[in-house]
Amino acid sequence: QVQLIESGGGLVQAGGSLRLSCEVSGGMFSRYEVGWFRQAPGKERVFVAAISRSGNRFDFEDSVRGRFSVSRDNDKKTAYLQMNNLKPEDTAVYSCAARQTILTAPFTRAYNYWGRGTQVTVSS
Repeated sequence: QVQLIESGGGLVQAGGSLRLSCEVSGGMFSRYEVGWFRQAPGKERVFVAAISRSGNRFDFEDSVRGRFSVSRDNDKKTAYLQMNNLKPEDTAVYSCAARQTILTAPFTRAYNYWGRGTQVTVSS
Protein backbone atom coordinates (compact mmCIF):
# COMPACT_ATOMS: atom_id res chain seq x y z
CA GLN A 1 0.00 0.00 0.00
CA VAL A 2 1.10 3.54 -0.66
CA GLN A 3 2.10 5.57 2.39
CA LEU A 4 3.00 9.24 2.58
CA ILE A 5 4.85 10.78 5.51
CA GLU A 6 5.35 14.53 5.86
CA SER A 7 8.07 16.20 7.87
CA GLY A 8 9.65 19.60 8.29
CA GLY A 9 6.86 21.53 9.92
CA GLY A 10 7.41 23.83 12.86
CA LEU A 11 7.19 27.33 14.26
CA VAL A 12 8.63 30.19 12.24
CA GLN A 13 8.39 33.97 12.35
CA ALA A 14 6.64 35.90 9.62
CA GLY A 15 8.97 36.39 6.70
CA GLY A 16 10.81 33.17 7.41
CA SER A 17 11.08 29.95 5.44
CA LEU A 18 10.40 26.27 5.89
CA ARG A 19 10.84 23.25 3.66
CA LEU A 20 8.41 20.39 4.00
CA SER A 21 9.21 16.89 2.82
CA CYS A 22 6.85 14.15 1.70
CA GLU A 23 8.34 10.67 1.59
CA VAL A 24 6.33 8.14 -0.41
CA SER A 25 6.63 4.39 0.04
CA GLY A 26 4.83 1.35 -1.26
CA GLY A 27 4.59 2.40 -4.89
CA MET A 28 6.62 3.54 -7.89
CA PHE A 29 7.21 7.15 -6.92
CA SER A 30 8.19 8.24 -10.42
CA ARG A 31 4.66 7.48 -11.61
CA TYR A 32 2.99 9.75 -9.07
CA GLU A 33 1.94 13.34 -9.28
CA VAL A 34 2.26 14.89 -5.80
CA GLY A 35 0.08 17.61 -4.38
CA TRP A 36 0.21 19.71 -1.23
CA PHE A 37 -2.81 20.86 0.76
CA ARG A 38 -3.35 22.76 3.96
CA GLN A 39 -6.07 23.02 6.56
CA ALA A 40 -6.26 25.96 8.91
CA PRO A 41 -8.16 25.68 12.23
CA GLY A 42 -11.89 25.74 11.62
CA LYS A 43 -11.51 25.78 7.84
CA GLU A 44 -11.70 23.27 5.03
CA ARG A 45 -8.64 21.68 3.50
CA VAL A 46 -7.49 23.61 0.44
CA PHE A 47 -5.08 22.99 -2.39
CA VAL A 48 -1.66 24.64 -2.21
CA ALA A 49 0.60 23.30 -4.94
CA ALA A 50 1.40 20.28 -7.09
CA ILE A 51 4.24 18.86 -9.13
CA SER A 52 3.90 16.56 -12.10
CA ARG A 53 5.45 13.12 -12.11
CA SER A 54 8.11 14.38 -14.51
CA GLY A 55 8.93 17.27 -12.20
CA ASN A 56 8.73 19.90 -14.93
CA ARG A 57 5.15 21.09 -14.54
CA PHE A 58 3.64 22.84 -11.56
CA ASP A 59 0.31 24.03 -10.25
CA PHE A 60 -0.03 26.69 -7.55
CA GLU A 61 -2.84 28.27 -5.64
CA ASP A 62 -2.83 32.01 -6.23
CA SER A 63 -2.02 33.07 -2.66
CA VAL A 64 1.24 31.10 -2.60
CA ARG A 65 2.42 31.68 -6.16
CA GLY A 66 5.83 33.36 -6.09
CA ARG A 67 6.44 32.42 -2.44
CA PHE A 68 6.20 28.62 -2.51
CA SER A 69 7.91 26.17 -4.81
CA VAL A 70 7.72 22.41 -5.24
CA SER A 71 10.34 19.90 -6.25
CA ARG A 72 10.94 16.19 -6.15
CA ASP A 73 13.78 13.70 -5.93
CA ASN A 74 12.68 10.45 -7.52
CA ASP A 75 15.73 8.59 -6.23
CA LYS A 76 14.77 9.50 -2.67
CA LYS A 77 11.04 9.01 -3.37
CA THR A 78 10.47 12.40 -1.80
CA ALA A 79 8.69 15.59 -2.78
CA TYR A 80 9.35 18.97 -1.24
CA LEU A 81 7.39 22.14 -0.58
CA GLN A 82 9.67 25.14 -0.11
CA MET A 83 7.83 27.96 1.62
CA ASN A 84 9.38 31.43 1.66
CA ASN A 85 8.18 34.78 3.01
CA LEU A 86 5.74 33.00 5.27
CA LYS A 87 2.77 34.89 6.64
CA PRO A 88 0.61 34.24 9.71
CA GLU A 89 -2.25 33.26 7.39
CA ASP A 90 -0.09 30.36 6.14
CA THR A 91 -0.53 28.70 9.54
CA ALA A 92 -2.13 25.30 8.97
CA VAL A 93 -1.62 21.56 8.92
CA TYR A 94 0.07 20.77 5.62
CA SER A 95 -0.54 17.42 3.97
CA CYS A 96 0.84 15.84 0.86
CA ALA A 97 -1.11 13.63 -1.50
CA ALA A 98 -0.37 11.49 -4.53
CA ARG A 99 -2.01 9.92 -7.53
CA GLN A 100 -0.67 7.75 -10.30
CA THR A 101 -0.84 9.51 -13.65
CA ILE A 102 0.40 9.44 -17.21
CA LEU A 103 3.20 11.84 -18.13
CA THR A 104 0.96 14.39 -19.82
CA ALA A 105 -1.94 14.27 -17.39
CA PRO A 106 -3.44 17.68 -16.59
CA PHE A 107 -3.61 18.74 -12.97
CA THR A 108 -6.96 17.89 -11.36
CA ARG A 109 -6.17 18.60 -7.70
CA ALA A 110 -7.75 15.24 -6.87
CA TYR A 111 -5.67 12.54 -5.22
CA ASN A 112 -5.94 8.95 -4.04
CA TYR A 113 -3.33 8.74 -1.31
CA TRP A 114 -2.82 11.07 1.62
CA GLY A 115 -0.39 11.72 4.43
CA ARG A 116 -1.42 12.70 7.92
CA GLY A 117 0.08 16.16 7.82
CA THR A 118 2.58 18.33 9.59
CA GLN A 119 1.87 21.51 11.53
CA VAL A 120 3.20 24.84 10.29
CA THR A 121 2.78 27.83 12.58
CA VAL A 122 3.80 31.32 11.50
CA SER A 123 4.02 33.92 14.26
CA SER A 124 3.59 37.63 13.61
